[in-house]
Amino acid sequence: MDIALPQHIAERLRWLASPDRGAYEPGQFVLYWMHNALRAHENPALDAALCLARQNGLPLLVYHGLSEDYPYASDRLHAFMLQGHRDVQRELSDRGIVAAFHLQRQGRRGPYLRNLTRAAACLVTEEMPVQPLVGWLDRLVTTCRTPVATVDCSCVAPVTLLGQTCTSAAEFRRHAKPLYDARLNLPYPEQFVDVPMCDVDDLTASLGLEPICLQDVDLASLIGQCRIDHSVAPVTDTPGGSRAGYARWNHFKENGLEHYKQARNDPLADGSASRMSAYLHYGMVSPLRIAREASQRNAKKFLDELLTWRELAFHYCFHNRDIVDSLDALPDWAQESLRRHGDDPREADCSWETLARANTGRPLWDAAQRSLLKHGELHNNVRMTWGKAMLPWLESPHRALQLTLDLNHRYALDGRNPASYGGVLWCYGQFDRPFTPEQPVIGKIRPRCSDEHAQRIDLDAYRRHVDRPIAASLPRVAMIGAGIGGLAAARTLTDHGIDVVVFDKSRGVGGRTATRRATSPNGAGELRFDHGAQYFTARDARFCRLVSSWIHDGLVEPWMGRIVHLSNRGKLLGEKNDMPRYIGIPGMNAVAKHLANDLTVHLGNPITRLIKRSGQWLIENGDREVHGPFDVVLCNCPPPQTLGLIDGHTELAHDVRSVTMRPCWALMLADPSLPTAAFDGAFVDNSPIAWIARNDQKPGRTTPNTWVVHASADWSQAHVEDDPADVAAALQSALASLLGTTITRPEVATAHRWRYAVPARPLSQECLFDPTTGIGACGDWCGGSRVEAAYLSGIALAGTLLRRYTIDRTPITSAI
Repeated sequence: MDIALPQHIAERLRWLASPDRGAYEPGQFVLYWMHNALRAHENPALDAALCLARQNGLPLLVYHGLSEDYPYASDRLHAFMLQGHRDVQRELSDRGIVAAFHLQRQGRRGPYLRNLTRAAACLVTEEMPVQPLVGWLDRLVTTCRTPVATVDCSCVAPVTLLGQTCTSAAEFRRHAKPLYDARLNLPYPEQFVDVPMCDVDDLTASLGLEPICLQDVDLASLIGQCRIDHSVAPVTDTPGGSRAGYARWNHFKENGLEHYKQARNDPLADGSASRMSAYLHYGMVSPLRIAREASQRNAKKFLDELLTWRELAFHYCFHNRDIVDSLDALPDWAQESLRRHGDDPREADCSWETLARANTGRPLWDAAQRSLLKHGELHNNVRMTWGKAMLPWLESPHRALQLTLDLNHRYALDGRNPASYGGVLWCYGQFDRPFTPEQPVIGKIRPRCSDEHAQRIDLDAYRRHVDRPIAASLPRVAMIGAGIGGLAAARTLTDHGIDVVVFDKSRGVGGRTATRRATSPNGAGELRFDHGAQYFTARDARFCRLVSSWIHDGLVEPWMGRIVHLSNRGKLLGEKNDMPRYIGIPGMNAVAKHLANDLTVHLGNPITRLIKRSGQWLIENGDREVHGPFDVVLCNCPPPQTLGLIDGHTELAHDVRSVTMRPCWALMLADPSLPTAAFDGAFVDNSPIAWIARNDQKPGRTTPNTWVVHASADWSQAHVEDDPADVAAALQSALASLLGTTITRPEVATAHRWRYAVPARPLSQECLFDPTTGIGACGDWCGGSRVEAAYLSGIALAGTLLRRYTIDRTPITSAI
C-alpha cells in the first residue's frame, strides 16, 4: 500500500497494525470509521483516508455508527450523538462523500464494523485514548488482518509528537509551546474529494449492512429501540451537531470571550463558560478552528484552558490509557497520602442513588448534581468543588474516585472524554501539588470546601438556574397505578422536573410487591406476609446498579436461604440456588415505598374513566370525583384494567387486548405447630402448589411461623372464582401433604386472589405510548414478567415521554 501523506496529516497518524507487518488480504476500499470527529471539515482522519484512497486507486467509504454497548449509554448521550451524526451525514453528502450510518438496536446487532474492516484495504479512525475505544480497536486489530491507523483529530499539539507524560500544566506548557507556535495560527488545508466512492448498495447485499438516513427520521423513536438507559433525558438547550456547536461558539466569541478571564469563576455570569466541551468531545466542531479563532482575538486565558489543560489531559491519557480510571493514575504523593488517611472517620457513607439523585443535604453540592442530572453540564469552577466533596462522603478513596467518574460520565455530555478524566483526576491530586498541613481524609490533596464555595456565590440564584425547566414546554402527567413500573416512571419524570400525580386503588404502594398485615388472634401481635412477589432478581445493568445502592442503604438484602425443587409428593428433586435473589427490608414493599418517597400519591383512589376535554385529560374515580386536567395519562395497571380505561381513546388498546393474564391464589399461613422445613423456599412440580416460602426465614422478618404458598397458574385458573375460605382450606391440605404433616388450627390462614398475576406471554415492547393522544402504559406485562422487567418498563415509558419533549424535531438549516 502506498503511503505518502501531507506533513500536517502524517504527523498525526499512528499505525496500530502496519501495512508492512506481513501478509494481509487485498481490500476492496479504504474504510474511515468516524466516531469522535463528527465533522466533514478540518478532519485530519477523513483527509488521511481520502489521501490513502487516492494514492492506491481505491474507493472510499465512511462508516459511522452508534453502539448500545459504550459505558453509560443513555437517551441523553444517544440523542446528542445522533444529532451530531445527522449533521455530519448531511455535510458528507454535500461534499460528495459516501457514508453509511448504522444504529445498533433491536434486530440490528450484528458485527458490521468488524465485517467492513475485514473487507477493507485499510481502516483509518480517530485517536481516542480512553475506553471503550481503546478496547474496541484492540479487538479489531486482533480479529482482522487489515492495516489500522489512528489519527489525532482532537489536539492542536498532536499526541504523536510529545513523547513523554507531563504531570503539571507548567511542564506541559514548556514542552508543547514549540508545537503551538508552529501550528496554532495555520489555516487548515482541506483535501479535495477526487476519489471514487463505495457502492453502499453492494455492501448492503454482501455484508448485511442496512444504513439509516437520519435526515427525516424520528430520532426519539429510534432511541426507544435501543437497549440503553432511558432514565437519563436528552438535553434540550444543548442539541448535538456542528451547526448547533458553531452557533454556540460564535455567540460566545462575540459576547463572552472578551470577558472570559474576569467572569470564568462565576457560574451565573454571562460569558463565564463557552459551554463547548460536549461539542469538542465528539469532534462536532474543529478544535483547530476554535483555537485559531480564539488566538486571533488574543484570548490567552481561554486558550490556556482549551490548549494547556484540555490537551494536557489528552496527552496524559494517551501515555497512560490503562490506568486513567483508577487511583494508579495519581502522582505518588497523592496515592501515599490517601493511603495514610484511608481509615480516617468519614462524614458519611453515601450510596450511589443518594449522590445521583442529589440527596446529600449539602445545598451547593446537591444543586450542582441536579445541574448534571437535569441539564448534562456543570460549570467548571463548580465541578472542582463538586468532585472534591466526595472523598469525605465515601468509605474509601477508590470508591470515591469510581463514583465521581460514574456520575460525571453518566450525566455530563462531555463525560468519558480525556479532558473529563483530567478534570476528575485533578480533584484527587493529578496535575497538582501537595498542600500542607495535611487534613483528615484528604491528606495533602488541595482542599476545597463546598460550604465555603456556597458563601461566594448567590446560592438561591444558582438553585433557580439549575432547577429551570428542562424544556420550553413540559406536560402535567397522571400515573394510574403505583406498582414498581408506575413508580419507576413517576420517579424518573419527577427527578427531571415533570409534574406527576400518582393514583392507586390500594391502601399502599407496590402492586404485587405488597406486604400484607394480619393480627394474630392469640395476641402475639402483628403478622406480615410477602403475599405477592417473593423476591426479585437483577440481570440488567440498568437495574443492578440500583439494587446495589439499595443494599447499601439497607432497603434490600440478598436472600441466601436454601431454595429447592420438589416433586408433587414432597421429594427433593434438586437445589435451585442458581441465581442471586433479593428481598425488600423489612417487607417486599420497601422498594416501592422508597420510590414513592416525596412523590404526590393518592391512595384508595380507583380511577374508572378518562375524559378528553379541550385537548387535555380529566380522570374520574369510582366516587365520580374528577382530577385534572392532565396532558398525559400513563397506566401501570394489569391489561384488562388498562384496557377498560383507554379503549376507545387510542389504538394502543389493540396491543393491550392481546395480552392474557393468568391468576394466582396466595395462601398466608401462621401456624407454630408446623415442623421446621429443610428449605426456605421451594418450587413444586405438578401440584396445586407452585411455590412455598418460609416467610419468617427471610432476612429482616420479625414475625415467626409465617408461610406463603402460591398456587399454580392452572389450579388458580380452575378455581379463580372459588370462595377464599375454600381456597385456603384446599391449599392448606396440599401443603400438609407436601410437608408430611397435618394442619388443624392455624393462627392465620387466609387466601388472596391475584386475578392478574402473570402474563401468559409478555409484549416484546418495554412500554406503550401514543404521542397523538398522550396515553401510555407500562408494567411487568411489557418486555418481561419480573420485578426487574416492571422497573425497566417504567423507565422506558418515562424515557419515551422525556424524549418527546426534549428532542427538537425541527431540522437545523443554518450553514456551518
